[in-house]
This record gives sequence, structure tokens and C-alpha cells, in this order.
Amino acid sequence: MREARDLLHRVWRPAPDNPLITPELLLVLAHSGSYVVAVEQDGRTIGTCLGLLSTAGLHSHVAAVDDGARGRSIGFALKLHQRAWSLGRGITTITWTYDPLISRNAYFNLRKLGAVPTEYLPNFYDAMRDGVNAGTDSDRLLVRWGLTAGPAAHPAPDRERAGEPGVACPGAVVALDVGPDGHPVRAERLGDWSRRTVLVRVPPDVEALRRTGRVAAATAWRLAVRDVLGGLMAGGRHTVTTFTRDGWYVLSPRLEFDA
Repeated sequence: MREARDLLHRVWRPAPDNPLITPELLLVLAHSGSYVVAVEQDGRTIGTCLGLLSTAGLHSHVAAVDDGARGRSIGFALKLHQRAWSLGRGITTITWTYDPLISRNAYFNLRKLGAVPTEYLPNFYDAMRDGVNAGTDSDRLLVRWGLTAGPAAHPAPDRERAGEPGVACPGAVVALDVGPDGHPVRAERLGDWSRRTVLVRVPPDVEALRRTGRVAAATAWRLAVRDVLGGLMAGGRHTVTTFTRDGWYVLSPRLEFDA
């Protein structure tokens, strides 16, 4: 439990007066039936994940992979283990949140795993003071991973290499795109989008914008994605169906609105 705590703190870098988790709480959660798992190699903890039992089934709260072990599909292995652990206990749904601006996480969650966004949560955690999220609003997408049907029933490390065709969206409306200066460009809303597929772009690497001090650009993307993606989801007429490798959320009209 101490090693899992230490890894979480190395990766997320919380403020000294605001610890992310304690070994004692991890122990209580594990002992009471929640999901507390470590990935070990040669006696060393290189990955960990914490999930909480919830009304939906299991809510995956936080995970971490050691910097030296990145790029080895450890996050995917953790999700497969979490899926098997849940199904073994009769749990068929896992939920979690992620930052909708981080393209690689969107692709992993929606394209590789087959999770489905269900709610846009503006500034969900309020102002965060860890080394990853400090200085930006904490908008999140809540996703639902149904484990027994659809793409989530057979998650693939890379769906495109596994034979899934690329995303084709003829006639789609581009609601948000990236401009020549790297800032977001919103489309004028001409006509009714309620029966059209809509595309919403996110920056290729918002974390790089934050690291290099391009705060204005990162903030502009946060507000634009909140208004456009969050607005389309809140309106109830569109649902996010996938995320493309080149950084687009694809939103399709909800069938119940067709008459």
C-alpha cells in the first residue's frame, strides 16, 4: 500500500498539504471489497489503480504508471484486469472520468476500450493543486464502459490494426477546429445540426501547451471544448460515438430525437 501511494504521488505530484491518498485508506478500501491493484516487475511496483464500488458498478478513480514503464501497454493491461475482476464479481459496468482535452486518453478510452461518454462535467474537481492539473479548470468527461456488449466486450490494444476501419464522416459538420496559430476556431451555426454528424477537434498535445507556457491557448481550448462539446452533449440531441486517431470527437444524432 505504501508503494502504491508513493507511485501515485510520483506521477500526480500533489501539493504537500493535500495528499492524493494514504496507505491506510488504500488498505481499508481493499479490505472492504473495492479495487486496489498493483503491477509489479522484479519486486518493484510500476503501476497501480484504485476503483470504488458505486451505484453504477465500479468507478475507476485513479491510476498511475511509472515513467520508466510508459509505452508498454501497462494501462491497457490494468483495464483488462479491472474488467475481468469486475465480471468475476457480477459487475458489468465500469465508469471513470478523464480530461477531454487530452487526445491520447480520449483515443485510449473511446477507441481502444470502447467506453462511451455520458456526461460533460465542467470544472468537476474545482481548482486542483497537483503537478499535472494545476493552473487549469478541471473539466472531465464521465464515461461508461459496459463490459458485456458492443466494442467493450472485445477490447483491442489497437482497433485499427486489429481490422477496424477508420472513421468516415461524409457530410459531417465541423463545429470546432484548430487554427493556424494553434488556437480553437468555432464554426458559425448555420442551419439545424440536430440530424447531422458533428466533429469537434481537440489540440494534438494540450499538455505541451501547458508545459511551454502557452496558457492562453490552453485556456481557449478548455473554454471552446466546454462550450461546443459540452453544449452538444447537454442538449441531448447528440452522443459521442468515437474519437479518431487525428484528434476528432465524432458526435452522432440520438435516434430518439428522430420522428
